[in-house]
Amino acid sequence: MSPTADTHGDAGTIVAMETAAVSLHANPKLAVRGARGSHDSSDFLLVKVATSRGVIGYGEVSATLRWSGEDATSANDAIKRVLGPAIIGQPLHPVTGLALRMDLALAGNPFTKAGLESALWDALGKTWGVRVVDLLGGPHRTEVPTKMSLSGDGDRLITVIEAIRSLGFRSHKVKVGLTPASDIARFRLAREFCGDDAFLGADSNGGWSRIDAMTAIAGLAQYGPAFIEQPTQPRDLDGMAACRSFGIPVLADEAVYSLDDVVAIINAEAADALNVYVGKASGIERAVRQMRTAAAFGVPSILGSNGEMGLGAAAQIHAACAVESLAPFPSDIIGHHYYDEDILETPLDIDGTVARLPSGPGLGVEPNATIKARFA
Repeated sequence: MSPTADTHGDAGTIVAMETAAVSLHANPKLAVRGARGSHDSSDFLLVKVATSRGVIGYGEVSATLRWSGEDATSANDAIKRVLGPAIIGQPLHPVTGLALRMDLALAGNPFTKAGLESALWDALGKTWGVRVVDLLGGPHRTEVPTKMSLSGDGDRLITVIEAIRSLGFRSHKVKVGLTPASDIARFRLAREFCGDDAFLGADSNGGWSRIDAMTAIAGLAQYGPAFIEQPTQPRDLDGMAACRSFGIPVLADEAVYSLDDVVAIINAEAADALNVYVGKASGIERAVRQMRTAAAFGVPSILGSNGEMGLGAAAQIHAACAVESLAPFPSDIIGHHYYDEDILETPLDIDGTVARLPSGPGLGVEPNATIKARFA
């Protein structure tokens, strides 16, 4: 999926890695509250890779335990003790070969591997003067439609909607998965406030039992949800398949980590589309591979979010632009809009309607001076 060394010349070897832990508070008006609890702040481990050609690549590990199952301490330990020694001294190209070396050195830890893999792609793109999306076969688009999550009840929900709309977002998904009655009431209020023509999906985060999912979807149907995301527990593929009987598109999210998961969902006819994560897939290239595989069987995808900051959001954009087709739903690429501050030198171009592909080499973004100073 990447160009050959003969085309671009020697990419050099990996000579060093450094890490920096970063925590950001969510904008209080936007903090997500759903079936998996509250998401008021996020922890990250940033990764810096240096090559023998003098090139620096950066990546981002999503390290909030509630959402990724990995934290900055475990990610840092894995990189310092296991992943770094496995690839330092190795040629930078091909990155896919380095990803395999990481798998041989460490089982699991997909978010940690994804952050390091993103840094490797960033370094390779900068070395050869091309974008990561070009290394993955070239862009099929330069803009990705986006949406932002709505959560809360009553006045808080209205406050969230107003805050999100002030940022330019017009497409949303409502966090459900608590109880059918409260979920239906919350979605109904969002529909009434946003209007009949607004794009509104519903995301259960796997919070419903199969029985509750059927009850909730039957009640939500009258308010026109654009989709139902992860209505049942991740391994209940038969339950997900049953939820499709309402004629509302079902998206798989927590059920999708590996390519094996993609195959299982396709075989069970459990979803109309996939919500693929760079972090859950262990990296950009594998996320693209999952989306291309699913598309070959008629199941399109969008990009899901774990609350990524600028580097992670840039990786999402490159993955979304590399695939031939996306599902007809906005992706969850929001970047700095979720937080009180940004970590990038120049913010990503995300206006609430679309996220635009950066034009520079590699990921096309750089951490700001304050963040760079945090590296060891």
